[in-house]
Amino acid sequence: MKQKLNLDTWNRKEHFLFFKQMEEPFFGITIAIDCTKAYENAKDLGVSFFTYYLHKTLVAVNTIEPFRYRIIENEIYIFDRIDVSATIMREDKTFGFSQIEFDADLMQFAENTKNEIARIQTTTGLFTREFSENLIHFSALPWINFTSFSHARSFTWPDGCPKISFGKMMDEKGTKTMSMSIHVHHGLMDGYHVGEFVNLFQELMNA
Repeated sequence: MKQKLNLDTWNRKEHFLFFKQMEEPFFGITIAIDCTKAYENAKDLGVSFFTYYLHKTLVAVNTIEPFRYRIIENEIYIFDRIDVSATIMREDKTFGFSQIEFDADLMQFAENTKNEIARIQTTTGLFTREFSENLIHFSALPWINFTSFSHARSFTWPDGCPKISFGKMMDEKGTKTMSMSIHVHHGLMDGYHVGEFVNLFQELMNA
């Protein structure tokens, strides 16, 4: 379900109109996330760490409203729920785009993730199903401890979907950290909103 945002009463109307005309309206940040507690929690629960931090990402995305905004035919819509399209690697080292339905319950989400990963393994190519509009784009690069990140993008495609990526988990004297990259459409949100998201995500990882 989604509802149209009334641009005429939105206090960021001018910001949206300004940034949406740009060839590259996205901006991005890269930060280090402490995942010491989250890694322990995932092990205790018997859930893969990937599934655990993907779930916490979606909890934060669904909590911070601008992350649920999407641009459809030059209008902004607010979705009630955001799911995820994560890149899933196959045994032959190709990957396919998944679509995993968000559930507030971690164990149900883990089941959704397990089933979708298994489905991707039986497919070939990038696009393995029809995709909805209520998504974030998500990827993990567990081989690389990156300090910056960029995405392949078509500037002519009317894209407003947040893109979140994680790097290799590092361990220094018992403290585990991961690089996290966040790219968002500047017409839909500002640095303040990204800061809200980052702070909430770190709280969820520390819980």
